[in-house]
Amino acid sequence: MSQNLWELKPENLRASFNPDELGFETTLDLAPMKAKVVAQARARQAMEFGLGIKDPEYNIFVAGPRLSRKTETIKDYVAELAAKEPSPPDYIYVHNFNEPERPKALTLPAGRGRKFQADMQELVANLRSRIPEVFESEDYNKQREELVRRFTQERNAILQELDAKASEEGFILNISQTGLMIFPGKDGKPMSEEELKALTEEERDSLKRRSTVLHEEMNEAIRKIRRMEKEFAEAEKKLDQDVALSIVGHYIEELVEKYHDLPHVVEYLREVETDILKNLEDFKKRPGAPGPFPFPVPEPSFTQYQVNVLVDNTETRGAPVILENNPNYTNLFGGVERRAQFGALITDFTLIRPGSIHKANGGYLIIHILDLLRWFFSYEALKRCLKEQEIKIEDLAEQMGFIATRTLQPQPIPLNIKVILIGDPHIYQLLYIYDEDFQKLFKIKAQFDYEMKKTPEHLQEFAALVGSYCHDEKLMPVHKTGMARLIEYAQELTGHQQKLTLQLKEVLDIVKEANYWAKNNTHEVIFGTDIEKAIQEKIYRCDLPEEKMQELFDEGILFLETTGSVVGQINGLSVYALGDHAFGRPSRITASYAMGKEGVVAIDREAQMAGNIHNKGVLILASYLKSRFAQDKPLTLSASLTFEQSYGLVEGDSASAAELIALTSVLADVPLKQNIAITGSVSQRGEVQPIGGVNWKIEGFYKVCKAKGLDGTQGVIVPKANVKDLMLKKEVVDAVKEGKFHVWAVGHVDEAIELLTGMPAGKRQPDGTWEEGTVNFKVDQTLTRLMELARELMKGEEEQKSGSPPPPPASCGT
Repeated sequence: MSQNLWELKPENLRASFNPDELGFETTLDLAPMKAKVVAQARARQAMEFGLGIKDPEYNIFVAGPRLSRKTETIKDYVAELAAKEPSPPDYIYVHNFNEPERPKALTLPAGRGRKFQADMQELVANLRSRIPEVFESEDYNKQREELVRRFTQERNAILQELDAKASEEGFILNISQTGLMIFPGKDGKPMSEEELKALTEEERDSLKRRSTVLHEEMNEAIRKIRRMEKEFAEAEKKLDQDVALSIVGHYIEELVEKYHDLPHVVEYLREVETDILKNLEDFKKRPGAPGPFPFPVPEPSFTQYQVNVLVDNTETRGAPVILENNPNYTNLFGGVERRAQFGALITDFTLIRPGSIHKANGGYLIIHILDLLRWFFSYEALKRCLKEQEIKIEDLAEQMGFIATRTLQPQPIPLNIKVILIGDPHIYQLLYIYDEDFQKLFKIKAQFDYEMKKTPEHLQEFAALVGSYCHDEKLMPVHKTGMARLIEYAQELTGHQQKLTLQLKEVLDIVKEANYWAKNNTHEVIFGTDIEKAIQEKIYRCDLPEEKMQELFDEGILFLETTGSVVGQINGLSVYALGDHAFGRPSRITASYAMGKEGVVAIDREAQMAGNIHNKGVLILASYLKSRFAQDKPLTLSASLTFEQSYGLVEGDSASAAELIALTSVLADVPLKQNIAITGSVSQRGEVQPIGGVNWKIEGFYKVCKAKGLDGTQGVIVPKANVKDLMLKKEVVDAVKEGKFHVWAVGHVDEAIELLTGMPAGKRQPDGTWEEGTVNFKVDQTLTRLMELARELMKGEEEQKSGSPPPPPASCGT
């Protein structure tokens, strides 16, 4: 049968794009792209729903492949929506006069937090200036002097009365700094010890009685004086407060009137007023006034009247959109800082610092899930905040028990936020399955696609995105030839003739690199040649491993034939994926057989150098052999397959068709053409199934053949289902056009056998036998001969046991 039946034409090997179909000359002719979301209808719809539903459990997880510009797309999309929403309030912390260790959290309309902070600073400054003036005024001094005068008169009257009584009773009242004392006296002088001893017993008793009475009266006078002192202190304090209130009350009332619409602020101002009146002594002293000591005395800080503006939304237009790239605990939730003072670490409410979640409160917080999961405490704390709908600033070291001292416990701030996590779909599945809280809190999944159909609408969006990117990054505009090459490159990346990749970051990187080459060539726009140069340069930077492997083929270290025919030997194709670069290379696969019961054995599997998918492929091809050739006889076969010169893990089933054909060749004793390589997996029915990396595989065999010399007979067999995935390099397509290289597409393994052997594969006839002179007939003959040989050997063993000589064994071939 002619090979042309399955050979592909050059136009089937690559989809080219006509630049004139774009409808513009350069991207400057295109209107700027408003919504920078290209062909992500599913993700966009999910985002619209997730952002629209205002429920704390409907947070969003954006799942998608790498390099798909998820972060930039989501940030731009959310920012556009957030700009239409109202700005969130300011959040401030103030001193809690009742519980100093629990600073109060207050909420003010956007922009009023800074104003309130300035007002409080002005209040303290005014009071520090005005209160000393009031207490130095003549009016205040007169009122205080009147209080002192009255107190002094009343105290002196009590002391004079006590002194008179003491004199009448023959005692002297002594008033000193230490207090009041009564001494027995005579002629106005205290009695000496000799005079006291000279007294009679009767005189001593009388003196004691009088002394006791006088001491009782003295104690009563002392109590009266103390009450008077207390009353005087209260009266003086009341005078000070009344005088200060005329100043403090005026300023406080101004602020109360200014913030009358904020009851919690008014309540705080009343607490401030009360505290100022309690601590007037701190305000009486003028700032910078010298003290009585030669060394400076610390002045009152008045920290308790300061305002810590935690979040200032003065400049915020719309709802905030915060992208946190380093979501450790402090960056995300804030904390309480400390400062050194006299060898100790101290803190107060002015050292409370916000985190990203505070800044995003009332808006949107975007975090990469991998960054978040690296900080386990951050992830758990974020879920706790979402569940409790409040933000607590806690000391992580204190929670973990690393420090024993207690720190501030700021009052929680109400939380109103939409959290958007960005990550890989696999991580989403793991969290959804194993984390119960994740299911409850992230109910919206916005799935980014990795490819889009090649429709006119999508092509226009693609071109508009490139144009917007050039404008934003200040790059040269892209010419229509450059855009056509970009479209083809996007098809190459996705490996499909009718689809474009949505891993747009990789495409836009090529644009940026092409801009460099265009400048080097003194171009004013980015042409298709500049795009091609950027693509080839990027490949060259990464393909050193591919080049080194090609050298192994060139030097004959890796064995591979591209001419002639060999029994039981075939060129399979595999892909080497290195992260930044992937390429295909042929591998020699060999098969051998002998009589036995082991069936088909993969040496790579026995050596534990094969993956599960490859092992499955070997089992499937073994099952195919049984279903095709063991319907009327048992398989007495021990066959082995291996990848020659393979020193790493073999994975995937894309070589199962090659392995099956190699085994068929050795069983039929029919040589296989070494100028043809094959890729494809095989089903139990012999269907050649599609595989991945088809372009890399074809190009890999082409490079080896090119190095060894193209003779016009070489080529690759691929699954028919992979034809739509072909986006081969132009060099390969040109070689096919010139007849130097070929690509065939088959749907069944029999078609591949005919291409590789030049013989018909053969069909099963109604009587169950195979057409003579075909490959399948030869395989069936070999398997029948093996079965008969096995039967003779078994019969000989039985006769030997019974004493009869065994017949000579028949030849089975290899």
